[in-house]
Amino acid sequence: MRILAVNAGSTSVKLRVVGAGGVEQSEDLGAPGEGLAAELDRFLERAGSLDAVAHRVVHGGARYREAVRIDDATRRALDEVTALAPLHNPPALAAIDACRRARPDIPAVACFDTAFHATLPPDAYTYALPREWTEQRGVRRFGFHGLSCAWAVRRLGEMLPASPRRVVVCHLGGGASVTAVADGCSVDTTMGFTPLAGLVMATRSGDVDPGVLLWMLRSGVSPAQLGDLLEHHSGLAGLSGQSGDMKSLLACRRDGDETAAGAVAVYLHRLRSAVGAMAAAAAGIDCLVFTGGVGEGAGEIRAETCGQLGWLGVALDRRANEAAGADDTVISPPGAAVTTVIVHAREELQMASEARHLLD
Repeated sequence: MRILAVNAGSTSVKLRVVGAGGVEQSEDLGAPGEGLAAELDRFLERAGSLDAVAHRVVHGGARYREAVRIDDATRRALDEVTALAPLHNPPALAAIDACRRARPDIPAVACFDTAFHATLPPDAYTYALPREWTEQRGVRRFGFHGLSCAWAVRRLGEMLPASPRRVVVCHLGGGASVTAVADGCSVDTTMGFTPLAGLVMATRSGDVDPGVLLWMLRSGVSPAQLGDLLEHHSGLAGLSGQSGDMKSLLACRRDGDETAAGAVAVYLHRLRSAVGAMAAAAAGIDCLVFTGGVGEGAGEIRAETCGQLGWLGVALDRRANEAAGADDTVISPPGAAVTTVIVHAREELQMASEARHLLD
């Protein structure tokens, strides 16, 4: 099968045609907007024969636990969970609609970031809230970055002599999360009901005492203002007062910028704490994975994360870490108790695999 993988985010739309040998064509469009349909039309004309289109949908709610064929009923159901991921789901739905209009003859498949976490046990996904909220209104931890986690676990089976049983996956990009995987199944993760929870991210706050949010609302901040602050003006950007871009902040830190250094220190503290918590959830750790733009590209972040995790058995080969490039690679020394690995995020390959499995 030749499958077009459509990864529509809030700032870009990534298109990848995946064939038997891997990615055959690729193009990154700008932020989703009024011109999206026309740009997709032009790409579809150049793409040639396609057997399916696989769309990344960040939030599938409790209903979708695996990839699903998109028909009219599915499309209507996806509208119901849009409010849970207001930055991520609307661009995906716009791309779905544009592709269905342009090529209604091609099967369309929705691949969900939440699906990998459908295996979370009740003690991990249940919030300590009244049962009216958890059982009747469906408030629970969903978890995200599932396509990236699924690909990372799959790659470990190809890279290592034996598939590790207990894996902690650090997906570090603009959004960031840490996930505990035991015997191939997600058992805990840092993101929650929405992709706003957990680690410090580029512009998202991560975990905040809910009492602070109540205090802000009582102080006159509107819900809309609060949402904008937490989504767009917090995280590394809020801490530094500069940028949410880790590469830029690390450069400023090297130049002696104490504010940038402080922002990175908070980021690392939360990250190391989360790795420890996820190792506990998996009842130990055999493999630590770094993926996502920061996880793959920032050797300083990997080194400073691992440097304080020796108590878990984590160790880093300094030369291997500094030499890491475009290939997936092991960066722990031989014989280390925990194998530490860089896996480049290839969500398009995971999406194509899920679409093939569903359509076959």
